[in-house]
Amino acid sequence: MIRSILKMVILIISILLIAQCEKNPVIDDETMLDGDIIFDASIYDPAQYLVSHAYPTPTAAQLSTPVVIAAHGYTATTFEWDEFRDWAEPDQDVLISQVLLGGHGRDYESFKASSWEDWRDPILEEYGRLDALGYTNISLAGSSTGCPLMLELLASDAFSAFQAPNEIFLIDPMIVPGNKLLSIIKVVGPMLGYTETETNAETQNYWYTFRPQETLQELMELANTIRLELEDGFDLPDGTRLKVYKSLQDAAADAVGALMIYKGITESDGTSVDVEMIDSDLHVFTRLAGREEVTQADRDAQVAAFEDFILRIHE
Repeated sequence: MIRSILKMVILIISILLIAQCEKNPVIDDETMLDGDIIFDASIYDPAQYLVSHAYPTPTAAQLSTPVVIAAHGYTATTFEWDEFRDWAEPDQDVLISQVLLGGHGRDYESFKASSWEDWRDPILEEYGRLDALGYTNISLAGSSTGCPLMLELLASDAFSAFQAPNEIFLIDPMIVPGNKLLSIIKVVGPMLGYTETETNAETQNYWYTFRPQETLQELMELANTIRLELEDGFDLPDGTRLKVYKSLQDAAADAVGALMIYKGITESDGTSVDVEMIDSDLHVFTRLAGREEVTQADRDAQVAAFEDFILRIHE
C-alpha cells in the first residue's frame, strides 16, 4: 500500500512538472534536424542510399549480391547505419540499402504528424522494389525502433507477396522502453507537448532534438502492438533466420524485450531464434559516431556484430 501511494505521489509530481513546459519548442532552422533545412541526403539523392535507386537495371552479378535493408530508430536518420555501410560495402560482397523511416529526416511538423505505420512503410517499399528488380538475397537489419517495425511486417505476413527475407538482424530492439514514463504518455502527453533530448554539434543534424508527444504516443502504440503479437507468437517464413543483439546495460530499451522475441518467434523449422547479449551500456551499440566517449570494447563489439552479419548472410 505504501509503495503504491509513493508511486502515485511521484507520478503526480512528474505530471505537474511536465505541465509547466512550453508546448512548442524553439527550433534553430539552420542547425537542427527539426528545422526547415533537409540534412538527410537520402531524401534528395536516394541513389546514394537505396540499392533499388542506385542500380535500377542491375547486372546478373548485382542481382546475386546480398542486399541488407537497414532501418534506423525513432528520431534518428540513415546516419545510424553509415558505419556498417562504410565497413561492409568496400570488400564484403554486400550492398546496403539505408532506409529513411517515414516522417523522419524532415521538419518538426512533418515528424509530429507521422504515424508508426508511416515510419514502417519505406522498409516494405524498398523490399518490394528490390524483389521486383530480381534481387535474390535480401536481408533486414533494424536498430531500436526499426526492429519492432520489421517484426510487425513479419507478424502481419507483409512479405508473403515477395521472396522471404534471408537474415534479420535486430540491434537493441525497442520492445519495452526503458523510460517507464512512456507507459502513461497518453495521460501526460497533451500536457507535455514535447520532450527535449541532448544533442551536440555533430548529432543535431541527424537526430531530432525535440520529440513531439504525438510521436511518443505512436512509439508506445507500436510497442504495445508488437508485444501483443509476440505474446500470441508467430513463425518466420521458410528460410528466414533471425538474431537479436542486445546491450546488457541499455537505458533506452529494456532487456526483457529480447526475451519476449526469443519466446514469441519461432523459425520455420521449429527452432528458436538466436539472442546474443552484448557487454555494452550503449543503446544501438553498432553506432559509435557522434558519441562523446567510445572505448576499445565498444569498437570491438561493433565490429564483432558486423562480422557476424556478414558470416550469416554468406552461409
